Amino acid sequence: MDNWVGVGMDARATGGHGVRRPLIGVTACRRMVGGHPFHLAGEKYMGALIGGAGGLPLIIPALADQISLAVLLASVDGLLITGSISDVEPHHYGGAPCPPGTLHDPERDALTLPLIRAAIAAGVPLLAICRGHQELNVALGGTLHARLHLVPGLADHRERENQPLDIQYAPSHPVRLSPDGLLHRLARSVGVDPEEFPVNSLHGQGIDRLAPGVQVEAVAPDGVVEAVSVPGATAFALGIQWHPEWRYAESGFSRALFSAFGAACAARADR
Repeated sequence: MDNWVGVGMDARATGGHGVRRPLIGVTACRRMVGGHPFHLAGEKYMGALIGGAGGLPLIIPALADQISLAVLLASVDGLLITGSISDVEPHHYGGAPCPPGTLHDPERDALTLPLIRAAIAAGVPLLAICRGHQELNVALGGTLHARLHLVPGLADHRERENQPLDIQYAPSHPVRLSPDGLLHRLARSVGVDPEEFPVNSLHGQGIDRLAPGVQVEAVAPDGVVEAVSVPGATAFALGIQWHPEWRYAESGFSRALFSAFGAACAARADR
């Protein structure tokens, strides 16, 4: 992953004349709308991939039984595992059942968990955000806190649902970036203090036991793991608990993050 720090975007990633943009698969959530199942992904992720990573997003439906992972991974140059309002089902990490009324998305779980493992094994660049960050940890053998705010000593990381989006996505707490991590180097490259980096916070679940082979990239003041990487991966592989895609263009750090991811995807497209 070191190769992607400080790599600038070129014509291949930015859609220069005559050269295709890297194709980036985007995981979808399955929702019922008017009695029909729809497969949805948020526009904010698409905008960050197009404008920040220089890619062309392709929504991947949550149809695990109808999609060959090998064919899918041979067709894309990168993967974005999105956030969601649903929770990863606890049986995937040996957790206790969630309270009645908890929103789950078993169809998404059925696709994303094996997809993450297959993508890392195949060397496909991977960026996982919020729920995706949690899925990355679970897919590689880690566990989650199903309700962070109920764990003694941990803060309430949930968004303020009754507030406007600008407030929900405003910086909520700082994180400390690991000195030997990718995010630390990205922060230094754009003049951000890696010891007190402010991030937004809109999640109820969070990492409990870290998966084997996963490295901590950032932690919140209460100790919650806010970002991870996979040092053994042959390509970009990063999970982030906060939402860098939200108004990414206004943040030098977020621009650098999506630029680095886009450069990794462009390099795969070349190969």
